[in-house]
Order: sequence, then structure tokens, then C-alpha cells
Amino acid sequence: MRSERTATVLRHTGLAFAGLFAGFLITVLVLELSLRGFDGSVYTQVRQVELRRLDDLASATLLPALLTTALLAATTFRARGRTFWLTSTAFALLLTVLVTTLAFNLPINADQLDWTAQAPPADWTRVRDRWQIAHAVRTASAVLAFGLLTVAAAGTARTRVPDGATASDPAGPAVLRGAT
Repeated sequence: MRSERTATVLRHTGLAFAGLFAGFLITVLVLELSLRGFDGSVYTQVRQVELRRLDDLASATLLPALLTTALLAATTFRARGRTFWLTSTAFALLLTVLVTTLAFNLPINADQLDWTAQAPPADWTRVRDRWQIAHAVRTASAVLAFGLLTVAAAGTARTRVPDGATASDPAGPAVLRGAT
């Protein structure tokens, strides 16, 4: 019973953080795509404003999403059922986000901190495009991870019986199979 409560807390916490993170990435993607119509000066100014605190928000939502999803995958490992595979795949997608961020986005962010709005580098559009492609990859991965976690949570909720217990085997609890 205690492990089920732990799994429920992990499921809801992970779902909340993954959803917040995916929503944050979508918002940044919309902003970035809107910037494509502006020159290097405007792009540089907006990027430097973004870089002041948005990395903090990304860390504050991605890291708890990763941790809770990993713990949930570990708690469902023994059953190796649908919830485990959905959660494990979501975790892999969140790891993809982290690796993409570390390999592409953060190095570009660090470089852009040194840009000046009055004189952006000559290749600023190439750098912008690389950042936006990497961001699109991590946004798609985060949205898919959130979707998988949502499906896993919905599937878990569907297996609950009226008294709040969950079905522990594919056939469901003994009460539902007609046993007394």
C-alpha cells in the first residue's frame, strides 16, 4: 500500500513538472520563431534577456521531472507492464532533452552572452538556426515525454477498483474476478 502511495506521488509530481517543462519549451519555441522576422540586433537583445533567468526556470522544471520519472520507472520495474514501458520511454526522452541541452543549447547560450546588440556576429543567423533546431528537438522530446506520462497516469487510474486499490495482475484483483 505504501509503495502504491509513493508511486502515486511520483506519478503526479513527475507529470506536473514534465508538463510545466514542456509548456515552457513550447513558449520559448513560439518566441524564437517569432524572432525570425527581426534583425540581428533585436534577436541579440531578446536572447540576452531570455538568458538572464530562463535557464533557471528550465533547470527548476526539467531536473525534478527527470528525477521523479526515473524513480517512477524504478518503482514500476518489477511489473514490466505498460506503465513501466511508457514511463521508461518518457525518461529516455527527458534524457534526450538533457543531452541536447548540454551538447547544443548551453554552449550557444554561453557564446551569445558575449554578443553585443549593436554588432551581432556575422554568422548570427547560422548560430540562431542551430540553437532553434536543437530547441525544436528538445521541445518535441519533452512534449512526447509529457504525453507518455499522461497516458501512463490515465492507464493507472483506469485500473483502480472502487475502494481505491489497484489491480496488481493483468486479470485484476481477485474481487473483480469473482473470488470471495
